[in-house]
Amino acid sequence: MLRPERVQAFVEAAEAHDADALPRAALLIGQVEYPDLDLAPTMRQLNRLGALAISRIERLGADAPTSDRIDTLNTLLFDDEGFHGNEARYDDPRNSFLNDVIERRTGIPVSLSLVYIDVARRAGLTAEGVNFPGHFLVRIRPRSLDGTPPVDIVLDPFNRGVRLSEADCRALARAHLGEDVRFSRQMLAAASKRQMLARMLMNLKRLYVAMRSFGHARDVVGLLLALDPHAPTELRDRGLLSYHLQDFSPALRDLERYLRDAAFTPPAEAPQEESQSEYQQIWEHVKNLRRRLAGLN
Repeated sequence: MLRPERVQAFVEAAEAHDADALPRAALLIGQVEYPDLDLAPTMRQLNRLGALAISRIERLGADAPTSDRIDTLNTLLFDDEGFHGNEARYDDPRNSFLNDVIERRTGIPVSLSLVYIDVARRAGLTAEGVNFPGHFLVRIRPRSLDGTPPVDIVLDPFNRGVRLSEADCRALARAHLGEDVRFSRQMLAAASKRQMLARMLMNLKRLYVAMRSFGHARDVVGLLLALDPHAPTELRDRGLLSYHLQDFSPALRDLERYLRDAAFTPPAEAPQEESQSEYQQIWEHVKNLRRRLAGLN
């Protein structure tokens, strides 16, 4: 289990406002898999990439349009440095660990977007994450050279930084949500740092549960709860993971707290019958846990 001081370091990085806070927080997630992970080598690599990007973009001249700056950055990251989406092994957990992404030059949309945003920021571009459903994206805010409001440029770092039109975004939404989905510009809203970190953690949680690596999954859920201590689904899942790990006292504590909250605020998205069924299942777990713990006393 992650030590409390490491969880606290993650929270502090997630709440910090310095330029390196996002990659630092993302690297701390890697301690779930690599307890002795040293953040410094990866940060040095990001510094190197940023310095290369600055040098190349400065050569374009101060008046170079944003599109040329993006092309230069894409050439650096995808052609010269070899970053690419890991389509062959999309479900490899290493795709979500920033140290592995930098070392192996491959990842999933959100982790590659994080690299892109950090290097773009160092090179003077205004880059933000886009928490697009099913496929994380990046948007660049161009400089306004004539006083007119700039139009954001949406990019897909998983696919070599290709620019996406609104029609492309509509097609991408349909691909992930179904043909009946109604595209909204709100889908292209900027993602906060916490939203990016939570998306990385949710990917890891899904993978670890599928691998039945419940200890790792519980650590990930602990970080999700550190980001949002009042997330009922994560509280429930941490309790269930502790139950699987036969760590009964923490399991009982989390599930009892979940039931106290759920008794008054069942999940809004769940049908009433479904939420009642879940409540009963969790209640059975709680009763069983109480019997087990009573037998140990």
